[in-house]
Amino acid sequence: MAEKKSCCTILMAEDDPDDRLIVGQAFLEIGHGWDLRFVEDGEELMRYLHRTKNYVDPLLSPRPEFILLDLNMPKKDGRQALAEIKADPDLRGITVVIWTTSKESKDKVQCEKAGAEFYETKPGSYIELINTLRSLINKYCF
Repeated sequence: MAEKKSCCTILMAEDDPDDRLIVGQAFLEIGHGWDLRFVEDGEELMRYLHRTKNYVDPLLSPRPEFILLDLNMPKKDGRQALAEIKADPDLRGITVVIWTTSKESKDKVQCEKAGAEFYETKPGSYIELINTLRSLINKYCF
């Protein structure tokens, strides 16, 4: 049996404050002290990952084990951010999970071709949300 890492940092790029709140609540309910962090758009995501502006200190902005990446965000959408992450040798090893309302097969295919490790449609219920997040944690944080 795999041992749990001492702390798994999960970075969520999500522009909807309600979605951030619900996911934050779900992680509290799941427990285990996960280090969940949020950014609100693709530009902020890239500042975090490149440790620029407000994210210079690696203790305050640790490298995530995985990113929950919304596709439809302002400034820089998830598709653009995914392409940049996977094109950067220092970042491409970070697991990217697409976290979206889009059920379009073309979006899924495009994201998989761009290097996303997983494509998840946002769950419709809170119980599904908890189960999905728990599954992602078990897959990417152990």
